[in-house]
Amino acid sequence: MQAYLKSELPCYGVTVPLQRELVAAAAARYRLESFGDWRDTVLELWRFAERREELCCAVHLTGQRAYRAFRTLAALPLFEELIVTGAWWDLVDDVATHRLGPLLLEYPEPMRKTMLAWSRDRSLWKRRSSIICQNTLKQKTDLELLYACIEPNLGDGDFFIRKAIGWALRSLVYSDPDEVVRYVAEKGDRLSPLSRREALKNIPAS
Repeated sequence: MQAYLKSELPCYGVTVPLQRELVAAAAARYRLESFGDWRDTVLELWRFAERREELCCAVHLTGQRAYRAFRTLAALPLFEELIVTGAWWDLVDDVATHRLGPLLLEYPEPMRKTMLAWSRDRSLWKRRSSIICQNTLKQKTDLELLYACIEPNLGDGDFFIRKAIGWALRSLVYSDPDEVVRYVAEKGDRLSPLSRREALKNIPAS
């Protein structure tokens, strides 16, 4: 597991489903009553982690149903820290798609402004997050925002950015495949071969 994740931290070898079970059980037994307690507990798990799974459990704790009321714009600095310092797909992608996406639906104007700024940030992982944050939104995807976040990253040669662009476009296939085909054709060679393949992966060849 450590080799697969290219992790500097050692791993216990606990699978993701079991991590989620453990966090859910702990969250039910030890209820955190305030936003501050929730945020501080997440950060203590995160900042003092000695094993990779402790980082993952911090992320899982942010998504517990019991703490839905705490996932407001006030939590954005917390999510930003997890993304910037996590700096790897197994940690970043869960936060981007399952924490930022819902915030975007609930607070569209401030989140739209933030994601546009992140799309041009020096941090690769903030840029990736701005691109994939709508991956679960389907028909609720803000296409204008998605394309605006992709645009400044089209020329980036980094694998994780190119993969993110393709993945974000592929997430639209089930709700609007014609739009994906149109966009890919419009961008032509500006889209990397990787992004193009990922975007069109689930569209029939015909």
